[in-house]
Amino acid sequence: MPKPEPRPRICDYEGSNYRTEFWEGKGRNYEDLVERIALRRLLPSQGRRLLEVGAGFGRLTSEYDAYDQVVLMDYSFSQLRYAQDQLGTDDRYVYVAADAYHLPFRPGVFDGATIIRVIHHMADVESVLGQVRRSLIPGGVLILEYANKRNLKAMYRFSRGLQSWNPYDLDPVEFVELNFDFHPGYMRLKLEEAGFAMKRSMPVSFFRVGALKDRVPTGFLAGLDGLLQLTGLHYTPSVFTKNIAVGNSPNNINHLSLFVCPSCGEELTRIGNTMMCKACNQRWAIRDGIYDFKAPLED
Repeated sequence: MPKPEPRPRICDYEGSNYRTEFWEGKGRNYEDLVERIALRRLLPSQGRRLLEVGAGFGRLTSEYDAYDQVVLMDYSFSQLRYAQDQLGTDDRYVYVAADAYHLPFRPGVFDGATIIRVIHHMADVESVLGQVRRSLIPGGVLILEYANKRNLKAMYRFSRGLQSWNPYDLDPVEFVELNFDFHPGYMRLKLEEAGFAMKRSMPVSFFRVGALKDRVPTGFLAGLDGLLQLTGLHYTPSVFTKNIAVGNSPNNINHLSLFVCPSCGEELTRIGNTMMCKACNQRWAIRDGIYDFKAPLED
């Protein structure tokens, strides 16, 4: 059996109340609306299969109706279980609990991918982007959102000596454990290194201020934000990008099997509710219709 590589730190929402404590009834309808506006602008009009990295409880999954199939992938099994309860168990949705640093997918089985409110939890951006690029066909589309280091609040605080880190340098800043902000130049560079060409970049969430959201109707703020997204003023806390997978790589979009072993990359065989790798003899469970690649089964 191959010796596992060291795993980067992982932000684990397993068993958390992220849905109810952060989103539902927590005054974030504005953020949800403006992110949907951005997504609708950037997503292709049609597609075969989309990978939603960090799908969580499926907050944005309804936006992917243009795709024939959506694979919801998250490290949290409990978040995926809630998404499954809401979306159902037909073949259009595939639920996968996995580590974004070791995706269990065959190269080139997706023509679309999204990473929304996820990359800011990743200690190794290069690895995650490389894994996603490997999973996409040439010409596949990645919609990536990232937390913007060069935002107005950070610029003001730095100018007043209220924060130590510089919003203008390219290095990411980890302001809280496993919470990173990224400079637009840094993210463009890492996307290029991973095999993506950035085609569009949009600032999002111009009015993410509690006092303003409390006083101005959400629909009005979201509509104004939608207009400002077209300005190119990249000083918002969130930035959405549309990227195209470039270069030569496999195209297995019509392959009957999505999965390979996340440890060794070899073929998996399904036996009952287990995925078996004959190359390294590791086994992975399918629990309640969710493929669980977080950790292999013990013998």
